[in-house]
Amino acid sequence: MAELHDLTALEQAGSIRSGALSPVELTEHYLARIERLDDTLGAFLTRTPEIARKQAAEAESEATAARREGRALPPLHGVPVPVKDLSQVADVRCTMGSRAFADHIAPADDHVAGKLRAAGTILLGKTNTPEFGLPCYTENALAPPARTPWDLERSAGGSSGGAAAAVAGGLAPLAHASDGGGSIRIPAAACGLFGIKPSRGRVSSGPLLHDITGLSTSGPLGRTVADTAALLDVLSGPMPGDPYTAPALPPGETFAAQAGRDPGRLRIAVLADAPVPGIDVHDDCRAAVAGTAALLSELGHQVEELSLPADDGLLQSFTRVWSVIAAMRPVPPEREELLMPLTRHLRKRGGEVTGTDLAGALHAFRMLAQTVADGLMPPGGGYDMILSPTVAAPAPKIGALRNDADPRAEFAAIGAFTPFAALYNATGQPAVSVPLHWTAAGLPIGVMFGGRYGDEAGLIALAAQLEQARPWAARKPSLW
Repeated sequence: MAELHDLTALEQAGSIRSGALSPVELTEHYLARIERLDDTLGAFLTRTPEIARKQAAEAESEATAARREGRALPPLHGVPVPVKDLSQVADVRCTMGSRAFADHIAPADDHVAGKLRAAGTILLGKTNTPEFGLPCYTENALAPPARTPWDLERSAGGSSGGAAAAVAGGLAPLAHASDGGGSIRIPAAACGLFGIKPSRGRVSSGPLLHDITGLSTSGPLGRTVADTAALLDVLSGPMPGDPYTAPALPPGETFAAQAGRDPGRLRIAVLADAPVPGIDVHDDCRAAVAGTAALLSELGHQVEELSLPADDGLLQSFTRVWSVIAAMRPVPPEREELLMPLTRHLRKRGGEVTGTDLAGALHAFRMLAQTVADGLMPPGGGYDMILSPTVAAPAPKIGALRNDADPRAEFAAIGAFTPFAALYNATGQPAVSVPLHWTAAGLPIGVMFGGRYGDEAGLIALAAQLEQARPWAARKPSLW
């Protein structure tokens, strides 16, 4: 018999609107699953059952009044959506995955938290993240590691590993996540989910923790394309003070509606080899790309192989900027010793980057974006999208990437695992990870599509077409 967490988020919301399902009942269902499974999955850093129950009761009252008065409700009203612990929710603990902030209480909402609140969603808690979101695994000194429910010995990825573990394990129907170097797409690939890294400026990072480099953005993780697109609708939109603004959809259109649109016949490039020298791509990841390319051809798309010269210039620029981001975290001097070795290493390295070095790295990002826009993906010509592996290997075992004794080697291993992802953070383009392949051992392998700047709609339409051709949501891990 189907349980409440078997329903998609949009199905749950529809049942709430009709009165067939109460937000209180739905919230209690998820709180019970969190109580039972979270110690195993490591999905949450902070649970907020009191807040969830209060919000659920308010959502139920509002839904009852809306039915009585014939009013519409927001599309995800009453649906639980946890927030990643790099973003702040007023009066809730925000650790950023660090012992240095273990007792920090957020003074105000980040814009993403405010938009989730206004949409009537329910806060189950703050999801697990590595310290400051710096590595691509989710292991910190505050909580158990985030594990993919497909193999509990393996990582859920990072830095949105807790968010992905929550959704893939049935502890939440959707989750807020964020992505500065692949941190939505990597966990989506490890956990068999659909994840969207939006275009730069699509989702506000203000008002408290603006990313001045433009690398990072919040975005959604979900089991289905339509669910995930509906959460992007909630998170999207410019806010006062934003330094970037992505092109808006035409009036009256939504990202969720794109999941029912024909994407048309697309010209898609296939990039199977890492654009960074010396990186081996695992056979399972190559098989995932090859299988996806074949499916695209069957669906009528024009698929062409793409070869880019291997160049470590992007990696060098990204390392400089990433180190500066680490150094900018306002850690009190007396609490520096509480930081993890990789964080201390990156902060030291970031402190050695000169102003001209940082400006040069950011300029390299802008020139890369211009090269892609003019050379590979010009409007009205070139490629519509680029297909590649999301990561270079299946999800690693817990602890396999972490190297406290040699953080420099650890950072190199992180780069070797994620050579494809940072391209779209550097350029600001949207990108998605789509769960179209499983290994013989039952591990999900994601493939990534990058689109033109501002074209999340096209990525969503194509992903929905692929989902219809090869449905993945029916696959469930054993603990489901």
